[in-house]
Amino acid sequence: MKTYLTIWFSSEGAGPVEVVDRLRSLGFKPLRGYHDHVYEWKKNVELGDILQLTDKVHETLKGLKVLYKIETE
Repeated sequence: MKTYLTIWFSSEGAGPVEVVDRLRSLGFKPLRGYHDHVYEWKKNVELGDILQLTDKVHETLKGLKVLYKIETE
C-alpha cells in the first residue's frame, strides 16, 4: 500500500524545502506529478496504522500554514 500526500502552500507559510525536510523525517518521499509525496508501507496496514501516520503528518505540519490532502491506496 501507498499513502499519497498533496500539499497546498501559502506565501504566508513555510517554504517548500522546510516542508519537504519535515515530511522526509516521517519517511515520505517527494514525487513529481499529481501527488507531492508518497509513503510506501512495508507491511499490510490497518486503518489504525493509517490514522497514526495521519496524526504524525498533522503534528509535523502544524504551524507551517500549509493545507494537505492524504490518500491511501
